[in-house]
Amino acid sequence: MAKIIVTGAGSAQSNGVINCLLMDNEQNEIIGLGSDRYDLMLSKAHKKYLVPYSTHDNYKEVLLKVLRQEKPDMIHFQHDKELYSAMRFRKEIEDTGVKMLLPDNDTIDTCVHKYKSYLKFAKAGIKVPRNMIISAPEDLKRAFKELGNSTNTIWLRAMSIGGGGLGSLPTNNYEDAFNWIEKRNGWGSFLAAELLTKRTVTWLSIWKDGELIAAQGRKRDSWASSALSVSGVTGMTKVGVTYSDSQVDEIAKQACYAVSEIPNGIYGVDMAYDEEGIPNPTEINIGRFFTTVEFFAQAGLNLPIIMKNLCLYNKKPDHSPLLNPLEDGLLWIRGMDVPPVLTTERMIDVELTKIW
Repeated sequence: MAKIIVTGAGSAQSNGVINCLLMDNEQNEIIGLGSDRYDLMLSKAHKKYLVPYSTHDNYKEVLLKVLRQEKPDMIHFQHDKELYSAMRFRKEIEDTGVKMLLPDNDTIDTCVHKYKSYLKFAKAGIKVPRNMIISAPEDLKRAFKELGNSTNTIWLRAMSIGGGGLGSLPTNNYEDAFNWIEKRNGWGSFLAAELLTKRTVTWLSIWKDGELIAAQGRKRDSWASSALSVSGVTGMTKVGVTYSDSQVDEIAKQACYAVSEIPNGIYGVDMAYDEEGIPNPTEINIGRFFTTVEFFAQAGLNLPIIMKNLCLYNKKPDHSPLLNPLEDGLLWIRGMDVPPVLTTERMIDVELTKIW
C-alpha cells in the first residue's frame, strides 16, 4: 500500500485527483493537505491536515513537519502557487525521502510565469499570439495599435501565478483597459495579447525522463460559471469533450520540448485556435492535472494512477505511449452540487424529450 499526499485537498483542483487515486486496485492511503477548513471537509482523503497557505511564513515548517511525521511515499502538488513555493526548498522535501514526479525548477518557473513560456514557445518557432508586457499606459496604447484585430480588440490577462483566467479581459476600448489595470494596480504585471478565436483545446500529458508516456486531447465546449467573469473565462470547464488531432499532438509536444529539454511529469498544454485554424499554445499547466482529470479516468484513462506507478515503481502502462486512447466525442458535464455526468450527444438525444 502506498501512502500519498495530495495538496489542496477539498478544492475542485484536487478532488478529481484524489477520486482517481481511490480507483486504484492498490489500496492507497490518501493524505489530504488543505488550507481552507471548509473545503477540506469535502475531501475524500483518508486523513486530512489543515496547513497554512503556501504564502504564509510557516508553510515550509509545517509541510516538512507533516512529511517527517507521516513519511509518505509520494507527494503531489495540485496548485501552481503551492508548487512554486514548495520548490524553493525542494532539496529539503526530497531529503525526507518522499518522491515526486516533477520537472526541474527552471521548467516550473518558466511555466508558472506566462510571459516566460511565451518567449520559449516563440523562440522554438511555434506559432503563438504575440504578447506584450504592459508596464505603463504607453505600452497599452502600443498594444492596441500593434496587437488589435479587425475590431481593434486585444486580450488582457494577469501574468501572476494561478489559473482561472485570472484578470482576463477582451476589450477594444482603451479607457476600459486602462481602468481594468489601474484598479488592480497591475502595471508591469499584465500582458496584452492578440485575441484568438473562442475555439480551445487542451492536451494533458505525462512524461518520464523525456519519454512521452500518455496524453489525451480534450475540447472545451463551455466554461462553468462564465457569467461571473467579464471575459467569460473562468478556468473551470462546464462541458468537456474528448478530442484527438495529430496537429494538436505535434504542436503540444513541440511546446513541451520548448520549455524543457527533458520533459518529466505532468504537462497540460492549453491552446487556442487562430483564424487560420492553427492551435496556438497559450500556456502549460506544469506538474498538475486539470480539474477535469476524473473525466478521463471514468472513461478509462486514469492518469493519476499512471503518475503514481511511474513515480513510485518506474512502471509504465503496458502499451505506451498512450496517445489519445479514448474515443472522440465523450462528454463530461459538470455543475455545482451534483456529480459530473459522463455521456455522449447520442445518449443525451435518447434520454431527453424535446417538446418544441
